[in-house]
Amino acid sequence: MTSPRIKAIFFDAAGTLFTVNGSVGEIYARLAREHGKEVAVTDLELGFRRAFAVAPPMAFPGASPEHIPALEKQWWKTLVHDVFAPLGVFPRFDSYFDALFTFFAQAEAWRLYPETLTTLATLKSRGLIVGVISNFDSRLFNILDGFGITQLFDPLVISTQAGAAKPDREIFTQALALARVEAREALHIGDSYDADIVGAHTAGLTAVLVDRRAQNQGAGDYLTVSSLAELLHLLE
Repeated sequence: MTSPRIKAIFFDAAGTLFTVNGSVGEIYARLAREHGKEVAVTDLELGFRRAFAVAPPMAFPGASPEHIPALEKQWWKTLVHDVFAPLGVFPRFDSYFDALFTFFAQAEAWRLYPETLTTLATLKSRGLIVGVISNFDSRLFNILDGFGITQLFDPLVISTQAGAAKPDREIFTQALALARVEAREALHIGDSYDADIVGAHTAGLTAVLVDRRAQNQGAGDYLTVSSLAELLHLLE
């Protein structure tokens, strides 16, 4: 990619800039054990993938800003309840969920990919607009603050505040408007073919799939990198 027309780079968040610090199943199981429930890690990992795959979009069109945090927490509580529903009675589920939700609001629950900071700093030094378009909830702001990288992003667009979740083109349209660039001047990179690649294409952005495990999630007119560092070479 040698065209100088790209003015803005948008990133997905979880799975692209950072990932869970450990195993989701192990974290769920450890906290469950602390709340009196013994569950196999494999059952939780399978249950989470199953529940997440069928969950509705994490977006609340028309919701007032003051109601969004409660809607976000209820969205996650429903999902986690669905994970545990087949695994027997869990008397302390409510307190367990509160602890789980709080845990994943901390930067310590996550880890940046090794190349994230260098990639972001280099893009900024080149005068590019760097933003986030994510189907995350409001806890993302605290996580990015904890990593010390919030100041690198403008705009920072999340589905719960945008009222639309990727691959809906509306969330991309809002990000483009905030960045004051046209779709043909923007690139979006993420780890989900369905959410990031299809969504970006629908909105007219150049799409790049970060495929760290070489899973080949789809086929079509998009670029693939194995790490964010490769993005720098593409832009040269």
